[in-house]
Amino acid sequence: MSDARTETVSVVERTHAVAAEGSVIAAYFLDSTAAFALGEDAIVLAAPEGEPRRVAVHGGAILSTAADAARVVTGGDDGEVRATDAKGETRTLATDAKRRWIDHVALGPDNAIAWSAGKTAFVQGKELRQFEAPSTVGGLAFVPKGFRLAIAHYNGATLWFPNAAAAEPERLEWKGSHLGVTVSADARFLVTTMQEPMLHGWRLADRQHMRMSGYAARVTSLSWSVGGRWLATSGATQIILWPFHAKEGPMGRQPRLLSPSEHRVEVVACHPRQEVVAAGYSDGMVLLTRIEDGAEILAKKPGGAPVTALAWSSDGRLLAFGTDAGEAGIVNLA
Repeated sequence: MSDARTETVSVVERTHAVAAEGSVIAAYFLDSTAAFALGEDAIVLAAPEGEPRRVAVHGGAILSTAADAARVVTGGDDGEVRATDAKGETRTLATDAKRRWIDHVALGPDNAIAWSAGKTAFVQGKELRQFEAPSTVGGLAFVPKGFRLAIAHYNGATLWFPNAAAAEPERLEWKGSHLGVTVSADARFLVTTMQEPMLHGWRLADRQHMRMSGYAARVTSLSWSVGGRWLATSGATQIILWPFHAKEGPMGRQPRLLSPSEHRVEVVACHPRQEVVAAGYSDGMVLLTRIEDGAEILAKKPGGAPVTALAWSSDGRLLAFGTDAGEAGIVNLA
């Protein structure tokens, strides 16, 4: 199969190129301003038109990122958690007392933030709380309903209630190394990425296990479609989408496979308003694919370094992409 996709509708000409000048590890939108987090010490802020601005954020590598509508929160190997807004103003939210690396960050309700250093997970809400995980924290995610934090670690995940000191953390057990975690918008399902090329999940109502396998490589990117009907994933030479609209989730169901290629999908990002998923491939290509029928639009031609970051604006009219070699851009789909 050729990845040229010469007959595919293209919006490549609508791209505003951004000189990131560094490996892009994540991308977000703060209103119409794209924020490209670099693996070094900086964030590059860029509007759909105009010159980008480089903002120094950390005194070393950026190891973890998260964002909401107003800020990008980053964790660095300098032991700091910092927030940067669309104006480029940066402030320190927390500093690890031992100056340990900030491996993961997550954002929750009412401006709450979570971060981890080694085996310790922290939550800063009205008060600062901390939790010692059974092993090094592999990933963090706030549960959409209530005030709970999902923590991935070796041999499973833990649901922690930071504001309920008397409540015992809930353990979800499955052998192996769990390196990331996500929770569905309706808080019915929790899914972890693993060191092996597979996902593991739990239906939280009854702790029913869900195994999702068939990948060629470890899954490093997950994205829920609008309404949480599908979970799009990387890790194969096509987009793999697991169905979560039934009561049982993906149990006993086959995934939907879209946009096959000769090259592996590295990152996925679902459209905020439509059942469309953007996928970045290892050959530098970016495709937009409609989930219902697999119709494709080419957003970035193949060629160059692997795509490492994708992000939609909140209205779905802008798509930002970044690559391992520092190529970046904003595609205007309006």
